Amino acid sequence: MNVEQYLSNFFKGTKNPTLKAMEYFMDEFRHPERNLKVIHIAGTNGKGSCTEMITNILINAGYKVGKFISPHLINYNERISIQNKNITNKEMEKIIETIKPKIEKYNSENDSKITLFELETTMAILYFYENNCDFVVLETGLGGLYDCTNIVNPIVSIITSIGYDHMHILGNTLVEIAEQKAGIIKENSETIFALSDEKDVNDKIKETCINRNNKLHIVKKRDIKNYSYNQEFQKFDYKNYKDIVINLKGEKQLLNSSIAIECVETLREKLYKISDEALRIGLKTVVHKGRFETIGENPLMIFDGAHNKPAIKNFIKSCDMYYKNQNKVYIISILKTKDYNMILKELLKDERSVFIFTDGNNKEIYVAKEELLETAKEYTNNKNLYIQDLENAIGFVKEKYINYVIFFVGSFYIYGTVTKKLKEDKND
Repeated sequence: MNVEQYLSNFFKGTKNPTLKAMEYFMDEFRHPERNLKVIHIAGTNGKGSCTEMITNILINAGYKVGKFISPHLINYNERISIQNKNITNKEMEKIIETIKPKIEKYNSENDSKITLFELETTMAILYFYENNCDFVVLETGLGGLYDCTNIVNPIVSIITSIGYDHMHILGNTLVEIAEQKAGIIKENSETIFALSDEKDVNDKIKETCINRNNKLHIVKKRDIKNYSYNQEFQKFDYKNYKDIVINLKGEKQLLNSSIAIECVETLREKLYKISDEALRIGLKTVVHKGRFETIGENPLMIFDGAHNKPAIKNFIKSCDMYYKNQNKVYIISILKTKDYNMILKELLKDERSVFIFTDGNNKEIYVAKEELLETAKEYTNNKNLYIQDLENAIGFVKEKYINYVIFFVGSFYIYGTVTKKLKEDKND
């Protein structure tokens, strides 16, 4: 079986909000999800970083840890891993062969067919169950309440942030979005939540926890103190933890690290053994690709998949933190489903830099580079605006902007194309 080809036949988007298909799969396989110790993570931004941090800490504590993430950057295999080792094509094929008859049965009996994410989530749960994982760190795909991953009953639920994204599905107000994210909070469990600036959002999470008999652990920015950073690490104190060192860049990672620390504290209360050393090593050595990641030198190239307002603001803040006085080039690709006006308006506040607009690696799903250019002219008088095909843009900046910092921003889905091109150029 060609796994990539098989998976490509499934609908990649979302459908009517329901867990019907997931309930069907779990019934068919005698509820493997009930035998998993799940840490379930939702949030507009930060859930990927928290997933990586908590996974790395638990691995360093000696546990066998399954991890489910989305989106993948290059291969489907990245979405499902144990001990940070991706599932192989052979392992995927074996699980698909098990699930395939169930899919055919479901599709024959229902108008709404199985989606790719429903298949991937089912594969992940079966894989983690069959491999006897001690913990599973499960990242939601979209929202929470009707997300495929919400079939589990977690020992800890985490909500990292509430912001505007996917409004056509999750709602047009932050409270509506919070209600969707709060869907992962289950009866008689524990919840960790990073306090929002919006009182109504905080009230919604608190109310849900009270109604579902959850112990709520709140992460507050004011508990983060003595912050310092350099090009390699960030250091801070959180409550009684002194001199915590993290290698992920950007001030937002302080909050994500604090969420991870609260998760460790919660698990310790449940008598799981996690040493301070495992906690510190886990945070200091974590890897999170595509998030302010250095992907090239000479010129320095940094990739960040920021594509909604909170993420773009964090990206700009990180650019100022680390590269304020350096010349910059932004190579921008934005999906048609995203608010490209907002993204351009925020980025173009930097009027001294160079902007190159591309239509990503798929003209069907990305905003046309010509449209980005015309829109950009509405927000700036900057004359350093260009359009290029994505791969040509890489050669262009290498030749013309060798002493600049180059940023790829606006979408995760160009990561594979960009890194492949850089690797090919290096080998030439």
